[in-house]
Amino acid sequence: MKRASTIAVTALSLMSAGSIATPSAAADGDAKFFRSVEGVWTGPGEIVAGKYKGTKFTCKLNGTTPNGKVGMTLDGACRVGVFSQRMAATIVRTGSTYRGKFLDGAGGEGLDIVAGNVDGQRVTMSISRKQLNGAMMARIQGDNVMNVSVAVRVDSKMVRVIAMDLKRVDDGPVGAVASE
Repeated sequence: MKRASTIAVTALSLMSAGSIATPSAAADGDAKFFRSVEGVWTGPGEIVAGKYKGTKFTCKLNGTTPNGKVGMTLDGACRVGVFSQRMAATIVRTGSTYRGKFLDGAGGEGLDIVAGNVDGQRVTMSISRKQLNGAMMARIQGDNVMNVSVAVRVDSKMVRVIAMDLKRVDDGPVGAVASE
């Protein structure tokens, strides 16, 4: 479980996100998914495994899409009590998959995104840092709810280490503001 707790701490400070069968049709669906992430998101999260299990935090993230590319950037901060940690993640379509990084990538203090897949309202990204491998999943529910989780491989099992429930708080179609 040491690996799980290491990634939980790393992913908390970094958080926020396969191949596609028909690239042109899928790219349109993928672009639609990433456009749905645009806006300001806020909400609670929790480390659900490892040394810091039970640690609760709150994030506020700004979702944008890059001009002329299929992908997204989530940029903001996560807070535990009075402590705040910057968060930045960028995902961009490269060929038939996705590449990107959390913070400065695996060469620094972050994680690399080495592959990914968009399936309707859900995205799954493979993440890597040295010998640590895992996945980040994000699912959009309706127009204003996004669930995010991070899991890492421990021995032969995938162990979920982070869970987040974010709500859109910017001026949406109904102008509602979610409370943190």
